[in-house]
Amino acid sequence: MARSSRKQEILQAALACFTEFGVEATTIEMIRDRSGASIGSLYHHFGNRERIIAALYLEGIGEYAALLEAGLIETLDAEACVRLFVTSYIDWVVANPDWARFVLHNRGRVEAGEMGERLREVNRVHGERVGAILRRHRESGAFRRMPGDCFLAVVIGPCHDLARNWLAGRSRTALADCRELLADIAWTSVRA
Repeated sequence: MARSSRKQEILQAALACFTEFGVEATTIEMIRDRSGASIGSLYHHFGNRERIIAALYLEGIGEYAALLEAGLIETLDAEACVRLFVTSYIDWVVANPDWARFVLHNRGRVEAGEMGERLREVNRVHGERVGAILRRHRESGAFRRMPGDCFLAVVIGPCHDLARNWLAGRSRTALADCRELLADIAWTSVRA
């Protein structure tokens, strides 16, 4: 079995354990049993449980970032960029509800842990890529003037909140059913 597929099997087993038993209750032995990996393989790939948590978190946010960045091309107009932020996020959450739930609940843990610096670097690089495209639209006057962090909160905040409620079972409306509505709201909120 290839190293990368073994690593993926371990991460998926960890996600299944975290979903079923909770992060705190899940042990390395439970992940080992679920993945079929040896304890040596677990430690070889990750070193410890906290690194498994961080790797799973980083891979999850990396998947969403890749989905977003794949659609963000230089020729995309301002409205399409804003809509893509929302639709990519919703599409990823709907396709990966357990992973999304894990990501939503474990950011602080990863930020405070030994992989916190790596997370900050990943976010910085992603932010630079996305920021370069958004900056072009901001400079052309397509967006209402507002601080960058406020811009992101306005665009992604409503769908993030609905996703959190949907993942927790507190929303009667399917998240996917609100995809276009939330994209429309985001665009209306930030357009000049």
